Amino acid sequence: MKKDASAVSKSIGATVAVLGGGQLGTMLATAAQPLRIQVHCLDPSGDAPASYNAQSFAEGDFTDRRTVEGFARHADVCTIEIEAVSTEGMMALRDDHHVTVHPRPEAVQLIQDKGSQKQFFEEHRIPTAPFELWDGPAEILAAVERKELSIPFVQKMRRGGYDGKGVHIVRGEADLNSLLPGPSLTEKLAPYTHELAVVAARSTTGEVATYPTVEMVFDPEENLVTELVSPARVADDVDKEAQRIAQELIVALDICGLLAVEFFLLDSGELWVNEVAPRPHNSGHVTMNGFATSQFEQHLRAILGLPLGSTVQYQPAVMINVLGEPGYTGPASYEGLEAILAIPGVHPHLYGKSLTKPHRKMGHINIVAESIDSALITAQHVRRTLKVTSANPQLA
Repeated sequence: MKKDASAVSKSIGATVAVLGGGQLGTMLATAAQPLRIQVHCLDPSGDAPASYNAQSFAEGDFTDRRTVEGFARHADVCTIEIEAVSTEGMMALRDDHHVTVHPRPEAVQLIQDKGSQKQFFEEHRIPTAPFELWDGPAEILAAVERKELSIPFVQKMRRGGYDGKGVHIVRGEADLNSLLPGPSLTEKLAPYTHELAVVAARSTTGEVATYPTVEMVFDPEENLVTELVSPARVADDVDKEAQRIAQELIVALDICGLLAVEFFLLDSGELWVNEVAPRPHNSGHVTMNGFATSQFEQHLRAILGLPLGSTVQYQPAVMINVLGEPGYTGPASYEGLEAILAIPGVHPHLYGKSLTKPHRKMGHINIVAESIDSALITAQHVRRTLKVTSANPQLA
């Protein structure tokens, strides 16, 4: 008990430096307020979402080692809301300035490279799609010519991909004309029936918890999550196995904080890990409503050594992303917002981005209901009603 009391007392008023100030940063800042945790964010955009509600905000390059050091050297804990940060800066904070840093910089460095991720899965016998690593598209073309690589397959950039960028599906020979440049990996096109995700949490005390498995529905053109169903409409043994693998991974990676694990559920019933993210994640947004503890509060609890919160889900829920309408680039205007606010169980979370662009993530909406079917019906109505356009657009 004394150890727990000490951890709680040290967390009150703790300063948490966050590398990144996007929507995840702003939601971390909001979750920190009831716990009297001070969140300070660093982001290259001066009007990033967290600039409006973090306790302090600094405009700067989180990929630059010296900037990261200068920003977070006086913090109690440094964490991230995006992977594309200077891991050298994170290591310097830990080793030279004695700042507690979570997640572990070495784990972030590994995850930044999708090829290294896959090798880690292979080494630790984590089920994943068979893969090959390549220095460039010329090697891939040569392997196809020699019939060492069979179409169809998926090509992924080893570094820098996000939100559907850096992924190319080769379904036929014509798709070979638009291979991605630079180092990449190819993997077998998974014969899946569902795309699933589990958010795991691990505290500095070693406590581990997972949220129920969620089901992700993607826009095939943009490769963005458009809908998230919780709990996932899968068998109980699939849910349990996905949670087990997520727990195994967060321990193997020695990560404190959150780890989001994305899966393919194959038509054979087998689970393949697709990729992981060592931070709050889009697949965990549904925890903000209808759950005992949000992923953002859970992340703060974990990195500060506090007891992890309950991951119990009180009601079925559906999350939909709010995306900028095609054809609009300019100051954001939300049409239909008042109408959806009048619907019971509808909870909008707008990110405060001043400019909208086609398919840009502008927010998300959680819908809680007595059943998943009811939540899905409401979600479809909300999607038809709410539109993010621009009153004075520059047509894209």
